[in-house]
Amino acid sequence: MSNRQIVIDLLSKMPEDAPLEDIAHEIEFLAGIRVAREQASRREGLPVEEAPALVNTWAGQ
Repeated sequence: MSNRQIVIDLLSKMPEDAPLEDIAHEIEFLAGIRVAREQASRREGLPVEEAPALVNTWAGQ
């Protein structure tokens, strides 16, 4: 699926009155997932053992 189609699908699922900030956040989130999948397919990125600690820092724990 193309990037354009991903955004079109996202927008079709969001409320009509969704704030632009929410839309931008969702697009950024989807872009991050796409990058992570590409890195994983190349065996790059964050080792799975380090992920829980990183998530905890994001959650402020």
